Amino acid sequence: MSNISTHILDTSVGKPAAGVRVWLEREHGGQWLALAASRTDADGRARELTPAGLAAGHYRLHADLGAYFAADGRDTLYATAIIDFVIGDPAQHYHLPLLIAPYAYSTYRGS
Repeated sequence: MSNISTHILDTSVGKPAAGVRVWLEREHGGQWLALAASRTDADGRARELTPAGLAAGHYRLHADLGAYFAADGRDTLYATAIIDFVIGDPAQHYHLPLLIAPYAYSTYRGS
């Protein structure tokens, strides 16, 4: 199983955000390195963002909100939502849900 997964819900319309491009980066030596990319499925989930376990470290999960809202003909303030987080225990699974609307987004650590 992947260490990282997400579930993106569009709270402005009360449905999963399908087709959102997401990508994961890791900080290494002051640089951000791309690790993986995916799109959310019909249920708004990207279940397997990494094929193998990740090491402890500093990561960023990005979601392309601009393209998602543009495809639906809606404006948005946020082109990209970025969840900036630290993996302390690489044995754990990190589920990072994202609640989005055209003018807001929030996240939390899920299960």
